[in-house]
Amino acid sequence: MLTLAVALAAAGGAVLRYVGDQLVQHRTRGDFPYGTWLINVSGSFVLGLVVGLSAHHGLDATPAIVIGAGLAGGFTTLSTWAWETVALAESGELLEAALNIIGSVAAGLMAAAAGLALALF
Repeated sequence: MLTLAVALAAAGGAVLRYVGDQLVQHRTRGDFPYGTWLINVSGSFVLGLVVGLSAHHGLDATPAIVIGAGLAGGFTTLSTWAWETVALAESGELLEAALNIIGSVAAGLMAAAAGLALALF
């Protein structure tokens, strides 16, 4: 039953990712993948929050797994981030590719820390 819940949450996360990415990308200019960047950073925040709620407030393992592995796992995307970064580099946009790497990792870590910190309250 847990596997089914994770699968359904992951499917929902994937749909949210697609819709969110489309909303952002159609409102921005240039080749930088703002949609994927925002999706991954916000997913990092959610995962930090879930970890914090589990560690500090006793959130049961089942909802933590469904939200963390399912929803956040389906929502965020390492493969698209890597593919878009390589595409930027291949098209000669090395600065944007480097900013995508450094900015995504830094902002993702800060967002996860912010989610974790929020859970402390």
